[in-house]
Amino acid sequence: MTETNNDNKQQASLLKRMLPLLILVVGLVIVYSLGWHQYLSFDALRENREALNGFVEDRAFVAIVSFVVLYTVAIAFSIPGGSFLTIAGGFLFGTWFGGTYAVIAATIGSTLVFLAAKTAFRDILREKAQGYLKKMEEGFHENELSYLLVLRLVPLFPFWLVNLVPAFVGVSLRNYIVATFIGIIPGTFVYASVGNGLDALFRSGGTPDLGIILKPEILLPILGLALLSLIPVLYKKFYKKKQT
Repeated sequence: MTETNNDNKQQASLLKRMLPLLILVVGLVIVYSLGWHQYLSFDALRENREALNGFVEDRAFVAIVSFVVLYTVAIAFSIPGGSFLTIAGGFLFGTWFGGTYAVIAATIGSTLVFLAAKTAFRDILREKAQGYLKKMEEGFHENELSYLLVLRLVPLFPFWLVNLVPAFVGVSLRNYIVATFIGIIPGTFVYASVGNGLDALFRSGGTPDLGIILKPEILLPILGLALLSLIPVLYKKFYKKKQT
């Protein structure tokens, strides 16, 4: 009887840990099964731009809240389209306001993914990958903010992957939020500025260049910021060598 109760408690505990992640997975399945992800396209934006602009003019507050909620949900459910939504934000609200709303929404959505993954998987992964994960965790703990800023600033890895990995290595919630918020600002405002000129591009029949972030004049300053973020890491390593 005692063993049965323990098993039930373990199952309930596992379900409780997995529930946030299950909600996100179910949400992603629903979005794709209903085809809602197809609306995150430039064709859809081009066809509905007059109605959307009218909505923003007539009901600005509702439009802002709707945009932030939609963006947050898209990031939380790991739906591809973050760059598109950022450009759409610049198109609807201008570079500065659109970029600001996108940064806020992306930070909230990423934090939801982080919390869900940390709740569901951290203990399991720690048990199955003690050596490697522990080593990686120690490296992150020494310079959490610096490493996270580099991961956010430089688009080397998919956004959804960078949302998950810090949860697996025990990064603190505070550092995760700060690094995410600051680290995504440069790229977000680049895409929002593209969106700000989207109306003229639509009139000419063109489509925005999503590879703009990789152009040298944009990427090099961002890489410079990433190197600045690594200064504390390099200083610590240099200082340790000097001490020995």
